[in-house]
Amino acid sequence: MPTATRDVVRVTAIVVAVLVALRLVAAAVTPLTFDEAYYWTWSKHLALSYFDHPPMVALVIRLGTLIAGDTELGVRLISVLLALPMSWATWRSAELLFGGQRLAANATLLLNATMMVSIGTVIVTPDAPLLVAASFVLYTLAQVLSSGKGVWWLGVGVAVGVALLSKYTALFFGPAILIWLLWVPKLRRWLLTPWPYLGGLIAFALFSPVVIWNADHQWISFIKQFRRAQVEGFNPSYLLELVPTQFVLTTPLVYILGLMGLYALARGAGASGARVLVSSIVWTIALYFAWQATHDRVEGNWLGALYPAFAVAGGVAAGLASWEPRAQRVAAFCMRWAVPVGVVMFVLVVVQANTGVLTGYRRDASVRAVGVGFPEIAAEIAAVREKTGATCVMADDYGNTAWLAFYLPKGTCVLQRNERFRWLQQPAPTPEQLAGKLLLVGETNAAAHPGLKATFARIEKVGEVERRRGPLVIDTLELDILDGAKRDVLDLTPPVY
Repeated sequence: MPTATRDVVRVTAIVVAVLVALRLVAAAVTPLTFDEAYYWTWSKHLALSYFDHPPMVALVIRLGTLIAGDTELGVRLISVLLALPMSWATWRSAELLFGGQRLAANATLLLNATMMVSIGTVIVTPDAPLLVAASFVLYTLAQVLSSGKGVWWLGVGVAVGVALLSKYTALFFGPAILIWLLWVPKLRRWLLTPWPYLGGLIAFALFSPVVIWNADHQWISFIKQFRRAQVEGFNPSYLLELVPTQFVLTTPLVYILGLMGLYALARGAGASGARVLVSSIVWTIALYFAWQATHDRVEGNWLGALYPAFAVAGGVAAGLASWEPRAQRVAAFCMRWAVPVGVVMFVLVVVQANTGVLTGYRRDASVRAVGVGFPEIAAEIAAVREKTGATCVMADDYGNTAWLAFYLPKGTCVLQRNERFRWLQQPAPTPEQLAGKLLLVGETNAAAHPGLKATFARIEKVGEVERRRGPLVIDTLELDILDGAKRDVLDLTPPVY
């Protein structure tokens, strides 16, 4: 390997390692979001699938907590470390598709510069394993293209199957691959061989536990997720939300390079098989969600599966495409500063989420999602539970329920009173746990709640706690003792779609 090539590999590896180390620090010091705490409860009761998502995020958390315990770092450890295989697969994908260590390095660094990767691996959600699986989908397809060996279709099946076990949006790889095969004449021969179909069988076999779980639970997860495809009205304001959200999640300089790369690919940069592969993945996912955003809100992270391919497109813009002088200066500037800008944005987000100092301790988008202040109020709630002799702590929303389960002393009975379909994987509470006094943690006046009044003979407020981030009061939670149950304590109403 030439010295210059070794230097590129070494510098890229060092940068990625430093970024992962920075994320590990952030993962250790930042309290869990309510979704992370919710997924942590899944990891304590592993199942074939869950109401909201397939099971991969629970497996990722379970492995991390086996290593680092039930701590913030333990919950997030594997998610952060997944950036390492993701980076390798992205590097190899770019190298196989377009050649050159420099372009591969650019693509790898651009992907790691995005907020989707930096925040999306620190805050462990189904997007973290999906990002890794998506990078390996791209890699195995690149191997199919470069090697011409049908056996790589089996690897494609494994990668797509793991992606499906992470998040339902991985289904978009199916049409993207089909478009690629049909668009490039020399690839159509694969459709006359058994290899792609064997890969499809492997993907379905890996995904089958999710199908089995849904069949056993009235298809509730499939109904919940796929009803989003329903068209109800027209509201382009959602699309106007989606574009700036992607601008931030991708980070501005990576966004510009990625768009430049897609333009270069459309103009013929690279071999046809390579450029159509990257474009088909990006545009299949992007155009579907752009269409959905004309009638329903689309969360920015839902486009996560396209990010490895988009980063490779950015690498093409920075290292392969020919530009006129002004555009070349833009591409060079974006490539030079993409990682520093991404790091600054990441650090600012972490500082703001933990302290609120950047907005003068006012409210912002992170204030309710991140559990800053919850460890402190959990200690107060635990003291009230012990003082009152409550056998179980309850809440009426899954976020507070999950935070209570994580931050209250280990072994505390914690239940969500309603939406029991979210907790199908957990053992049902015993009659003894529900027979005594129950401590309700909520944000409303429990004594005036019609459902609670009809269920319990006595509802007594015993205190309240304030969750704070610095001087800002985020939530005031009321603590009520519920006693004398007159009917079933838990609301078993099925989900309303």
